[in-house]
Amino acid sequence: MLALIGTTEAAKSNESSKTFLQPQRLTLSFVTVCERIEGLKPINQAVAFSISVKQVCCFTAFNPVPEETQIYHRWYHRDYLVTQIRLSVHPPRWSTYSMIQLRESDKGPWRVDIVDKEGNILGVVRFSITD
Repeated sequence: MLALIGTTEAAKSNESSKTFLQPQRLTLSFVTVCERIEGLKPINQAVAFSISVKQVCCFTAFNPVPEETQIYHRWYHRDYLVTQIRLSVHPPRWSTYSMIQLRESDKGPWRVDIVDKEGNILGVVRFSITD
């Protein structure tokens, strides 16, 4: 008759090395605000922009993108929602952007919340519009 009492080191090691694959989540890997986009690259990234540039862009990159989905760029001026722009993202990774045209009344602090379709905030970028 054979009886095993306790566990061997090999069995302990094998048990602790088991990993369970977690489903991938949509991950924001990069966000910036810039003057324009050329060839899907942000140009003149900054945290303060002159009103004379006439527009600003919010550029976002996602990696991984486990499935096709939508995200939102929510543009806030002085903590008031000005616009929400829906954008599609596609596997396995994706970059996208939105932009706003600037008016004289747009001077001051801004932020863009990057939000998934469930309303979870994936990232925030802040900037200012000056003279």
